Formats: sequence, C-alpha cells, structure tokens
Amino acid sequence: MTVLISLMLNYFRMNESKHYSCVLCKRRHTQKERRKVNDETRRLLEKYFAIFDISESAVICNKCSHLCYKKKQNINTIAQSQRSVSDVYNPPVKVPRPQNPDRSPPSVTLAIPSTSTSHSYCFVCKKPGPKLIVASTYARFRAYIQCELFVQSGSRCCPCHIEDGILSRDALEKVKATKSSCHLNRTSILELLQQAREEVLKKEGKRVDFDDPTCLSDSDYHNLTGLTKEQFDDVLTHVNNIRPTKTRSIRTCLAILLTKLRCGMDNQMLGTIFNMTKYQIRRAVQSARKALMSDFVPRNIGFPHITREEIIKTHTRPLAQHLLSDITTAPAILVLDGTYIYIQKSGNYTFSRRSFSMHKRRPLLKPMMIVSTTGYIVSVLGPYLADPKNNDSSILNHSILLNTEEIQRWIKEDDIFVVDRGFRDSESVLNDLGIRMEMPAFIPKGQKQLSTEEANNSRLVTKVRWVVESVNGRVKTWKYLGKTLPNSQIPYIGDYVRIVCSLCNKYRPPITSGTFDADIAVASKMTMLAKKTNELQQFVLENGLDKRSMKWTSIDADSNIVKDFPRLAEEDIRELTIGVYQLKTAKSYAAEHLTDDGMFEILVSNDVPNIVCAKIQSRHTSAKKYSLWIKYCETIVSWYCTCKNGARVVGMCGHISCIIWYLAFARHLSNAGDESLGIRDWTEDVDDAARAIDSSEDEDALDNQGQEE
Repeated sequence: MTVLISLMLNYFRMNESKHYSCVLCKRRHTQKERRKVNDETRRLLEKYFAIFDISESAVICNKCSHLCYKKKQNINTIAQSQRSVSDVYNPPVKVPRPQNPDRSPPSVTLAIPSTSTSHSYCFVCKKPGPKLIVASTYARFRAYIQCELFVQSGSRCCPCHIEDGILSRDALEKVKATKSSCHLNRTSILELLQQAREEVLKKEGKRVDFDDPTCLSDSDYHNLTGLTKEQFDDVLTHVNNIRPTKTRSIRTCLAILLTKLRCGMDNQMLGTIFNMTKYQIRRAVQSARKALMSDFVPRNIGFPHITREEIIKTHTRPLAQHLLSDITTAPAILVLDGTYIYIQKSGNYTFSRRSFSMHKRRPLLKPMMIVSTTGYIVSVLGPYLADPKNNDSSILNHSILLNTEEIQRWIKEDDIFVVDRGFRDSESVLNDLGIRMEMPAFIPKGQKQLSTEEANNSRLVTKVRWVVESVNGRVKTWKYLGKTLPNSQIPYIGDYVRIVCSLCNKYRPPITSGTFDADIAVASKMTMLAKKTNELQQFVLENGLDKRSMKWTSIDADSNIVKDFPRLAEEDIRELTIGVYQLKTAKSYAAEHLTDDGMFEILVSNDVPNIVCAKIQSRHTSAKKYSLWIKYCETIVSWYCTCKNGARVVGMCGHISCIIWYLAFARHLSNAGDESLGIRDWTEDVDDAARAIDSSEDEDALDNQGQEE
C-alpha cells in the first residue's frame, strides 16, 4: 500500500511539472504559445506590471509578451511628444562641431555629364507631368554604365521609358546631358559603389543569368533557347506550377530545360553555365518538363487542340488541294511519316532487340509525325519501338484501331493521307474509314524504271509530301533530339518531342511560304504536264539512240559545237525542274564530272541535231551510270533519263538538271572553270589505303627502303 501511494505521488508531481503557467495572466498554455522570460521581458514586467522574483524557468505567453512591448512603445511615444512640446518653449542650444581637416565635404563635384534635377517634367523627353515616376537607383546605375551619364537622384520620367525596371533602349538614345558635371553626396557615392559591387558579384556567381533583364540580348536568347526574349516571356506565362527555390527561379528553371533541348548539353555542362550542381539541374529540368506538359503542350499539339475545319482553312496549301483533290470538296490533307530518336544500347536484351532498327542498323525509337501541308504539326504519336513489328504501317494501324487522341472522330470520309511507300500495308484500314491514301508508285517487277504516267503521279505526291521531311529537320535543330540519348531519358523522349513540336507550332512560321496565286499556277502547270507522254523517250527507243552502235562524239561542254544551246537564268531552270532540290543536286553532280583541266564532257551526234547525250555517275553506286538525252531548240523542249524517275515530264531528275544547269547557266559564268563550283572535294585531305602506287620508281624506292631497314 505504501509503494502504491508513493507511485501515485510521483505521478502527480511529474504531471504537475509538465504544466507551465504564464507569469502575467497565470494561465496554462501549450508549448507553441509560451516562451521563456528573457532579461528584457523581465525588466518590462518589473517596471510596468510590478512583478518581481521571477524564476529562471518562468514562461510568458505570446499574448502577454506582445502586451509588454506594446506598453513600452506607448510610453515612449508619450515621452517623445512631451519632449517635442518642451523644445518649443525651451529650444536646445546648438553646439558647433569641431572642424576636422581630414573629413570629406558633404558633396563633391565630378566631371560626369548629368541630367536635369527637375521633378515637374521628364528628364528623357522633357514632357511635363503629372503622371511621372521616380527613376530607381538601379535604373540610374544602368544608365551610367551604358551611356556614361549620371541621372540625378529623384529625377522623374514617363512610365513608358521604363522596361523591366530600367530605362528602355529608345529612352537611352533620347536622353541628353544638360550639365557637364554632377554633385554627388556621400549617399550617392555609396549607392554607386554598392551597385557596382553587386553587379560584379552577380557576374562572378552566374555565367548566364536569365533573371537579369540586361544580361542577355535577344540573339542570346535565340541561340540558347531557340526563342526570342518576347517568345520566352510568353512561354513563361504558361508555366505557373513551378515552385521557385533558393538556387533558381521559375524563369531560370524554364531556361535550363530549353537550353538543354536547344544546345544538347548534359547536366554537368548546364551546371557549369548556370552555377548549379548536376542534381539541381536534373530537378529543374524535371519541374519545367512537367509544367510544360500540363499547361503549354496540350494547347499547341494533338488532335484535340485544333479542329478539322481550322486545318482545312488555315493550314492547307492551295497547291495540295489542286493536285490531290477537288477544290470544291475541301478535304483535310495530312502528311504522315516517322522520325528517329537515337538511344544507347540497352543491357536488357529483350528491349535491345525490340529497339534495334534493321534499316538504320542502330537502336532507336520512332515517333510518328502527322503534319498539315504547310508544316503545322497536328499530332505526334508514340514514340514506338523500332523492330519490324513497329513499321510505319503497323504504327498507323495501331493508332487508328485504338482511336488514339480520338483520331477517328477527327478525320472524315474522303480525307487524304499523303504517305511514303512504308505505309502500303495500311491501305485496307484507311479504305474502311473512307480515307484516300496518296503514295509514290512502286517499280513493277521486271522493270528498271517507272513509266511516264507513274513517274508523273509520283512527282505530284512528292511535291506535297516533302513538307514532313522538312518538319523533321526543323525538330532536329533542337540538338538534344538529334544526339544519342541515354537510356535514363527513354521515359521522357515523347515529352521532349512534343515540347519541341509545340514550340514550333507556336512560334515558327509555316514551312511553305508560297502565295495563293503562285500555288494555283504551279498546280495547274503540273496537272497539265502529268497528262502528257515523254516524246523524247519514244524517239530514243524507236531510233536506237540508247544502243552501243549509235555513234556519239565526246566533246567539252564549253566547245563551240553546243554554242546554240539556250542560255537560261537559274529562275528559268527552276521553272523546268518545278522545285529547288534538283538545282541543289545539280552543282554536286557537275563538280564530280569536271576534269582536272576544268573540262566538262558530253556527247553529241552529227546524225541527230539539237540533241545532246551525257552519262552521269550515280551518287550512290560507283558501278552505275545513267544515260540521258536533252532535246533543245530556242528553249529546252524535252528530256529523258534511264534512272528510275527519268521518264517523267512533270519536272526532271537531278541528272538532267545537272546538264541543263551547266550548259545553260554555269559555263557562262566567269568562274565556270573553278574546280569547286561551290563543292569542295575532301578526298585529298584524308588518307586512302586504296590509293595505288603507279610509278615503278616509287615501288623500287619502297623496296630498297624495306631492305635497308
């Protein structure tokens, strides 16, 4: 019984010791509401509340603590007011300070041009108030740094002259000095020194500072992020759910991601530029990626973000409508193609097999691009694996059958999909939906080239389909998507591709820039030519001009024998090729066929007037050459080549354009004999193990050298 009573007493003492009462209000409070009585609070309690003998473990609640300090402030205010009244009747006697010859004067005059000090008008445009604002200390400091002009403290200007807290570029050009010197007091000098110190420390701490509006120019923004400063600010309005930290702001977080995508830098390099650790860079990239994917990307890419009618009205070329459809029906024309994002080889053998592309002979993932005929990216599907089970046809069939992004609701009957030959197995699926598929023709088995009709129809398709290749090239200008990505980034590749495509849709101009009248004219010309046959092909085959028995004389293209060949400008040749790609390849073909003496050989026949023949080396296979014929009079009449697309009339192949470009234009230039023609041969600058030793003397010299060794 005694033991039980002692335990109960100890229990009550322990519970009693856990409760602390406020020394002023005597109430018990929780631990969050009380604080220990320090020396200053102890003096206030003794002075104003007559509470003495306060123990060292005493506590006071928050409410009573504020009451003590409020009592002190009220008494000090009353004492100060009484002192001011007494000073009126008994003014204090001013005691002169002793003069110190080493002390600096209150203000100094420096030979620095300065502005006016008036508050009634703007010191930039001299317009009177009343809506004027005072220039901040930092704005005045930046004006001194950029223009060597000191803006007096308290000077006012119009609000339109201030941008991002400093004077705008136009304001700095307009502001003029009204005085050749300025008066600076101690405060102004200290402010200048402090601002200069902060500026130096800021530059030392960060190599690139997106938070400083004066650190980077508009071209710097474009080089680092792919966007102008104005476009960057616009993207910033769509990323509101990024949490700023001590090491980076929301603006810096977005800049890190865009710089990574644009420049292809790794996290360590970005950490060096932004003065952050690799792990801080990783977290910043993750935060910016999630914010863009939730707010910015859904508004700029994907089938739900744009209507079918808007694609037809705004993002469809008249050229495509006239070439592929009836202009009265106005279907939606979409161009599809897959692109490649290269990845590292995986240690997981199953994934390594599924991601290995037999076409590219390396591991990769395949996003499917769906664009309009102007280059506007409607949607990006995937990315998908790269094995044969994930070819272009399988990807398209998979997306349609699963109704990805409600694609079946978006497309309508009689819409047109422009694709390449890799989509041939999707024809039945598209036909079931009433979708017409436009695809270049296949060469029939047993033939070496397309017929004239097939080649012409294929050219109509490729005239529209090239835009998706250009879009893929534009996306790869963000270099991070063009390099081999580490496997740790595989889950985020789709996000990166969609972010870049959204930026292209939002801020990049259309790929095609042709006017309505020009598109109609080109479409009408191509449609008319597609109905014609290749008369020169029939003439060559009927007269045996492609036989070895035909006598052709090899001459230099600069010879007077072909002086009657029509002379054309590059614009005229472009009208014949109906495109710029053939002109680009013409220079490379011509550079290969120029001899060391600057001679360009072609073949002519006295039996066949006004026709030249040539043989062009294939750009892909060394053992293959193509024969071609060009008929001319006062202008180019017709052409024919033995390559796969050489029989077409709608435009011409690169081999024919090479001969026409050189004979009609390049040989008449002053530098026609130049070996380069703008194309430099790097063969001599690289070692070649296949280079044989022709001279027997050199062989003997090598043998003797070997014996001596």
